[in-house]
Amino acid sequence: MRLAAVWGDVVSSLASGVWHAAQWVNRLVPDRPFQPAWAPAPLLKQRERTSPPLGFPRETDSLCPACVIDIRDRIVAGEADWRVLVDERPGEIRASIVERDNRVYMEKTCPVHGTWSDLMAVNARFLRRIEDLYPGRDFQMAPDRLHDHGSSSIKYGRGAVLTVDLTNRCNMMCDPCFMDANQVGYVHELSFEEVRTILDDAITVKPRRQLTVQFSGGEPTLSPHFLEAIAYAKQVGYFSVQCATNGVRFAQDPEFARRARAAGLRLAYLQFDGIGNEKNAHRAVGNLFEVKEKAIEHLHAAGVDVTLVVTIVNTINNDQVGPVIRFAIDHIDKVNAVSFQPVSFTGRDEHLDADTRARWRYTLSHLAEDVQRQTGVTDPLRDWYPLSASGPLSDFTDNLSGLDAQWGSLKCGCHPNCGIGTLFLVNATTRQAVPMADVFDTDRLIEDFKTINERHRSRPVMALQAVLALLRNFRYGRAPGGLGFWQMLQVADGHTGKRMGLTSEGRHEWRVLLVAGMWFQDLFNYDFRRTEMCIIPYATQMGEISFCAYNTGVGWRKIVEKMHMNATTAEWFKTRGRHAIYAAGKSVPLPASAPRTVIPLVAVPASGEVAVPVGAGCGCHDA
Repeated sequence: MRLAAVWGDVVSSLASGVWHAAQWVNRLVPDRPFQPAWAPAPLLKQRERTSPPLGFPRETDSLCPACVIDIRDRIVAGEADWRVLVDERPGEIRASIVERDNRVYMEKTCPVHGTWSDLMAVNARFLRRIEDLYPGRDFQMAPDRLHDHGSSSIKYGRGAVLTVDLTNRCNMMCDPCFMDANQVGYVHELSFEEVRTILDDAITVKPRRQLTVQFSGGEPTLSPHFLEAIAYAKQVGYFSVQCATNGVRFAQDPEFARRARAAGLRLAYLQFDGIGNEKNAHRAVGNLFEVKEKAIEHLHAAGVDVTLVVTIVNTINNDQVGPVIRFAIDHIDKVNAVSFQPVSFTGRDEHLDADTRARWRYTLSHLAEDVQRQTGVTDPLRDWYPLSASGPLSDFTDNLSGLDAQWGSLKCGCHPNCGIGTLFLVNATTRQAVPMADVFDTDRLIEDFKTINERHRSRPVMALQAVLALLRNFRYGRAPGGLGFWQMLQVADGHTGKRMGLTSEGRHEWRVLLVAGMWFQDLFNYDFRRTEMCIIPYATQMGEISFCAYNTGVGWRKIVEKMHMNATTAEWFKTRGRHAIYAAGKSVPLPASAPRTVIPLVAVPASGEVAVPVGAGCGCHDA
């Protein structure tokens, strides 16, 4: 055993002893309510948090796919008023979530259209663990004019990503595409005044939320207001602005990437479905992978981080899970995360036949198992967490920020069935990668932060408890060489914006790579318990609407866009001209780049660590 590991065990034991003594004293000292300026009530204690029904079997509220499509079509055609969705709730039916043969299904019956059954997990043990780790809901939102959408209303939490569709125009013709871009027959595009109003309205919501603002579409870079929208979001106080993009414009124009960064763009949520042009062929662009590489090159040069967004369709590109993660590891200097998005059967795919839908269905449990099989590391029953498991860390930040804080910290408080994540530590020089759970006892660390948050104390006392929690949960004997406890703290501080003041550098030799799965619902697996806890509200001309309610459930998108359309597509093209659309195998013209040396991937060593040497979606949520 390494000497450092022996000393580490001693330090861990001492830290545990001090931790337990501190908690004994903590219980003797009376607590006091703590309500920052942004919060509608004192910060919630663990015992005060509520949860949706979890486990299986269980009952929930869902939708009949046929009934919903019928009423939506009648509203869009002008044969029914949209308020019927709020006042009468058509198409809503009960559903059962059940386990059979270690698989989990949603089953529901409409008295008119019969029974529907769809897969929710290929491993019931995995889903049960994810649900067991859910830490409880955040604040209940006060009713307001922005959240008046009947059963589709968001009722809990503060959100994490405020999504604003600048335009429904796109320069590609993807399949799948849940907004059916370029084919709905009309253009819906926000004016800058509408963008300002939407962002101003979002600030009025209680709890006041420090969201990431995401400009999306369609392809948001086609909007003439793209750059000034970014600048205005920063001006009103949002700390992070990102765009969901296919990358075409960034690939073609490095100066545009620089202008976007100067306006305040922090992150590009880049569509990225696989490695090589062949694995992107379903997007019908001849050189799409080269477009992605060029976009990443230009964005990085401009100082914009990149998250790779992969729409996963079973039997189409599910074999790309490992290669995409290896690509991210190889480009850790440019890529900060990978977001896998299992396909959602909506938009152009809403009317797929049942056999095709069953063949293409991909769940979060598929993802966890594919990561293990295709990378050689991670354990589906150890390394994965619901995105909401990070909530205690957000609560800790809220406690540290003080009474005068004007914004609540960003918090991923979604339903555990919505999203999962795992963290890798990646060495930027060697491309060695290890799961975070190798280095920390993450289960116990999360529980320790819940304990810290139970009693609000002064900032130094809470910070000391956090250090003790980290010390006692650090696995000194498993940490890779060159990554001691102090180095790990600096990496974490740099990754979260240097808020703890432990480092002056934003990036270190070891870096954090998030691998996440975000599973948006469709009419066949729709669960209103997920909708009401949505962390990705769409900010629209009709208020803030849950991501899934907007795109995939009731389908508010078609209603909102039709009601507020600018012109028919023909009228738009006649008065404003056509934009370029790359489809039917057409290649995107790209600027030349210097030749590069490609070094082959190295096989996963027996140690279980991923070693990948150098060289080796639509972010518009097209699912």
